[in-house]
Amino acid sequence: MNNAVNDGVWSGAWVAERLGVELVGDDGLQDLLGLALRRNPKRAHLLVSNVLGKHVPQSPSVVHSHGFRLGRRVAGLLGEAEAARAVVLGYAETATGLGHAVADGLATAPYLHSTRRPVAGLARAGGFEESHSHATSHLLLPQDPALLAGGGPLVLVDDEFSTGNTVLNTIRDLHVRYPRGRYVVVALVDMRSAEDAERMKRFAGEIGARVDLVAAASGVVRLPKGVLEAGQRLVAHHEPAGRAADAVARVVPRAPRRLDLRWPAGLPDGGRHGFTPAHRDRLEAALPEMAARIREALPADARRVLVLGFEELMYAPLRLAGELERAVAAEVRFSTTTRSPVLALDDPGYAIRTRLVFPAHDDPADGPGERYAYNVAGADFDAVVAVVDSVADTPALHAPDGLLARLAAHVPHVLLAVVPSYVPKTGVPATPHAPERPAMLPEPLRGPAFSSYAPEEVGWLLQDLSDVTLEAPTEEREEAIQSGGAHYAESLPVEYQPSEQYQELFHAALDTSAVRIAQAVGVVTETVLAERSPRPVLVSLARAGTPVGVLMRRWAQFRHGLDLPHYAVSIVRGRGIDANALRWLAAHHDPRDVVFVDGWTGKGAITRELAQAVEEFEKTEGTGGFDPEIAVLADPGSCVRTYGTREDFLIPSACLNSTVSGLISRTVLRADLVGPDDFHGAKFYRELAGSDVSVAFLDAVSARFPEVADRVGTAVKELMAEDRAPTWAGWRAVERISEEYGIHDVNLVKPGVGETTRVLLRRVPWKILARAGAGADLDHVRLLAEQRGVPVEEVGELPYTCVGLIHPQYTRGATGADGRAVNV
Repeated sequence: MNNAVNDGVWSGAWVAERLGVELVGDDGLQDLLGLALRRNPKRAHLLVSNVLGKHVPQSPSVVHSHGFRLGRRVAGLLGEAEAARAVVLGYAETATGLGHAVADGLATAPYLHSTRRPVAGLARAGGFEESHSHATSHLLLPQDPALLAGGGPLVLVDDEFSTGNTVLNTIRDLHVRYPRGRYVVVALVDMRSAEDAERMKRFAGEIGARVDLVAAASGVVRLPKGVLEAGQRLVAHHEPAGRAADAVARVVPRAPRRLDLRWPAGLPDGGRHGFTPAHRDRLEAALPEMAARIREALPADARRVLVLGFEELMYAPLRLAGELERAVAAEVRFSTTTRSPVLALDDPGYAIRTRLVFPAHDDPADGPGERYAYNVAGADFDAVVAVVDSVADTPALHAPDGLLARLAAHVPHVLLAVVPSYVPKTGVPATPHAPERPAMLPEPLRGPAFSSYAPEEVGWLLQDLSDVTLEAPTEEREEAIQSGGAHYAESLPVEYQPSEQYQELFHAALDTSAVRIAQAVGVVTETVLAERSPRPVLVSLARAGTPVGVLMRRWAQFRHGLDLPHYAVSIVRGRGIDANALRWLAAHHDPRDVVFVDGWTGKGAITRELAQAVEEFEKTEGTGGFDPEIAVLADPGSCVRTYGTREDFLIPSACLNSTVSGLISRTVLRADLVGPDDFHGAKFYRELAGSDVSVAFLDAVSARFPEVADRVGTAVKELMAEDRAPTWAGWRAVERISEEYGIHDVNLVKPGVGETTRVLLRRVPWKILARAGAGADLDHVRLLAEQRGVPVEEVGELPYTCVGLIHPQYTRGATGADGRAVNV
């Protein structure tokens, strides 16, 4: 590979010529961006930044200056007074260093970036899921919760502004918690369509705030017809050679040498938990001595040196590289490792010339996987300085197939510099903007006034919104949700009214599966009684968890004569659990006895949401003891350790909506309806009483309890002898499916029979993936799919019985040859 970044050829030429892709926009756009192919037969291309310092090694002064200049532009836009009050927020992993540089340009702004590393005891200030499948849940974990609570401008920084969904959803989430009057969105490139730009204007009006955009360049990607098929053929042709090249050593490996930077004690390694101007000053003062230690460790004849950062750890190695660039005669370049999988192809007109593949080495929360370093092998580097934080300095880093060994096979000299991972202090007082605890909360709602369940079966910690019109057509809701114009919990879908044929299917499925459900109910209840609490307080997650909670209560009565309390509470993805419901529970029961109950796991999003929400609640409230682990009837996603089964089979309560859940809607959380002292809301559909099978479902299952009692005892003994630790296999499968099918948003992939059924009933389904050979468990899915005109695609290798894919309505700033938006 030639030393020059582009070899005098645009690094998008190879893809553009073969796929007919056009990159149209400002004069400097092609200098900023190249093109590559995803290792994904369902997606055609990937934009690769030449100046970000992620995929393409670049001069550290060039990388930092691009962000710094954007920061100066933001300062000029805001004016001196407003700039002095600004806070900068960057996105992990790609834009963490860019956000730091923007904050440097603002001079006085503190900085925070999102992270994928949870920290025990540290309250979450927000969070989101990025729409790229290789990204997992992002958390905002400032050491000082007041960092985001000020009224000054919030500056949000990402490398590429495409549709804008991620940024707008972040603003919406934070605006509820920490309202302010002005936001500035910063990106290296603005690739939005005209429709996306107009949507941002409407969004600003809806929240009553000003939202500005600052970018170095703007443009669009135009894709011809058939680009996905052409991209698939190219990847299939070139990927085998790329994989073979990964393992070819270029030099005789030498043992890497460890280098002590003498990092200043107590100085954060970056903005994961906040980075203030005072921190920046400390780093500036220490940089010359740390760079001198690197210089002394380098071979005297080194001509080209790479400083290689590590995923989110971009800023510290970038600044070290910049200082080294000024201190040595050698040519210094900077880049970082990444999670993003890209095809490598050694051609001057292609942006990703080589790749190194190695296993993750920082014990990531989402489990093991591959990581990559691009354009390092074959770049004639004489030395590489790998900079990682101490959390990532693990045996996997030093393993024969680890990053250091991969580098040593291609570069004569490898140095390892470890920056201490900053451990934030917990116990910081909550922000003064946090709502005070209400003096009194209402008693739970009960049937028959609210729900068709008997009053002793469940108490609903909800408020009754039955008189409020909340329903909207499915397509209208889907557009608003995917475009970022609304959160799914702010409205309700129109309740699906099952046909006579579908109702017959439900009853047939219930007859077939009642014994299997009864056994799973017994197993999960006995496990709870043995391991969690002898007299548990069952708290089901409304509404899918509520029938399961009632059945567990009935099993405890049948088998042990226990009369267990049971409540239903609301949890909302991206918003957390109802804090007022937790306050009520803590006031009336010992939190250590509370067991959260749900119907099934899919990819595990609610499992993670609950864990984060309980941790945040206990931190802010000072009330401890809640165990966030969910007990579920079925755990096909392998997300929990308390379950009745891990099989993905038809649970008939997933076949219907309110008519199998006590005639209660899904829960609602909207600011104009739910105040700080209110429970989340829901509706009671009394008018659907003629179609209600809620109690019939419970009776059919509980009637089979005597039949399965002996089997339950045996199954529980066997289960308790097994290793039940979650593997999160479901989450990884969802990420893979999201990537393979070009969806790039894990929220639009709904795994398992239950979640697939919900997609067909409540969302705009695109297609259904069915495991080859799946039988009667999918009869109702096939019927619903036929009624809605949704194709069912049989797949050989599928960890679930089926997976529902929601239609990806919106694009990432791409247009077709006719100028209209297309899915990429």
